[in-house]
Amino acid sequence: MKGNNIEALVRPNIRTLCPYSTARDEYTGSLGIFLDANESPYPTGWNRYPDPHQKALKAQISALKGLPAENIFLGNGSDEAIDLCFRVFCTPGVDNAVAISPSYGMYTVAAGINDVAVRSVPLGPGFSLPARALLDAADAHSKLLFLCSPNNPTGNAFDPAELEALVRAFPGIVVLDEAYADFSAKGSLRQKVLELPNLIVLQTLSKAYGLAALRLGMAFASARIISLMSRVKYPYNINQAALDQVSRALASPVDGYVSEIVSERARVAAALPAWGFVRRVHPSDANFLLVQVDDADALYAHLLADGIIVRNRSRVPLCAGCLRITIGLPSENDRLLQSLDRYEKGDIHR
Repeated sequence: MKGNNIEALVRPNIRTLCPYSTARDEYTGSLGIFLDANESPYPTGWNRYPDPHQKALKAQISALKGLPAENIFLGNGSDEAIDLCFRVFCTPGVDNAVAISPSYGMYTVAAGINDVAVRSVPLGPGFSLPARALLDAADAHSKLLFLCSPNNPTGNAFDPAELEALVRAFPGIVVLDEAYADFSAKGSLRQKVLELPNLIVLQTLSKAYGLAALRLGMAFASARIISLMSRVKYPYNINQAALDQVSRALASPVDGYVSEIVSERARVAAALPAWGFVRRVHPSDANFLLVQVDDADALYAHLLADGIIVRNRSRVPLCAGCLRITIGLPSENDRLLQSLDRYEKGDIHR
């Protein structure tokens, strides 16, 4: 897709929208007498509004991720960025989005909130990418294509070359959710946003970085798309406490945590087939395993009664009989395996 075609995908009212602005957009200093925003002047530590452009944190993330700050959007979780994709590109009741199925449920929830139809396309054999079917599902009103790699709940990452070819072929915006990419050897496509103008890559600090409570999501895209998202977002969408805490946390590497989770993923995956009720452990590039068992409801209830909370995905398309099990600390994984062993022996919690 050529860059100038992006403008044709944007909702007309968004193209002409005059965004909310503040007097501090015109002031670049850090010191001053701030009498512009009707804040309290008393220094509680939180009396001033945060930087609406998150300049300092974007500079830090720019160095970490290897992309210019103008290609970075920070949201209140990745969910904000997902919602903004609909608000920027999809006219309610007119346009539609295409998405793989099964996948992260917020794509369809955000679509429903924005009155946008979703055309779900089942994954191929072995949870493979149904590229041809996704392209065939699109029409002139298909503004967005949602892909998740590694995918949730299946756990598998798609081939980067296949993903790039699909981005180049799709006539609208492709949103590639890489929430679990830190755990995959297949890497990330985020650098491709510099050459693929219709690509948006989502990442999060909730998984590998352990910052889920701070709700900080990232979107990487062309400078034009980032400017559109920034135009539509609420002015102070990231609070100061989150900005401060994330900045401190990013100073510490998480490679050790990621390596241990990948190692524990392999250990748990190798242990599970020993029990007769386990039918299949699906390959995973994420921090969880999708496990098919004889009676998902019964095993789920047993684990819950044993104080172990997993996700029952048995009613999700293509996931009949499956539980999604997040990889925890080694001690937590040991408890899981012990509970499964008791279940096998008939010591079932009810």
